[in-house]
Amino acid sequence: MAADPKVHAFEEVAKHNKTKDCWLIISGKVYDVTPFMDDHPGGDEVLLSATGKDATNDFEDVGHSDSAREMMDKYYIGEIDMATVPLKRSYIPPQQAQYNPDKTPEFVIKILQFLVPLLILGLAFGVRHYTKEK
Repeated sequence: MAADPKVHAFEEVAKHNKTKDCWLIISGKVYDVTPFMDDHPGGDEVLLSATGKDATNDFEDVGHSDSAREMMDKYYIGEIDMATVPLKRSYIPPQQAQYNPDKTPEFVIKILQFLVPLLILGLAFGVRHYTKEK
């Protein structure tokens, strides 16, 4: 840990709520977990859901191992200014990609999964029919 830790305001920490820029507040300390997003056993959604608030309860409720707690040291970037943390805060979901109702590529794949085996089966019957006549 740093000898003279930087003190972060809550609003500053709350801005870091994306997959490529994720900070968490746990037990009064601020952690930049961005490099750990892909490696987190619970997935990046779990970490993103803990942004913009004090994530201490979320962290403790899971029951992390001692090795997980030791791993936190390398992501430590400072302390949180507890005076800036609101007592009650409305949940703002992390920004995610927009839902795409146009599922054309998925539809094409499903059709091909159905048609390709039928085409192979038809081809096999055609080959068998022509080779049987000769």
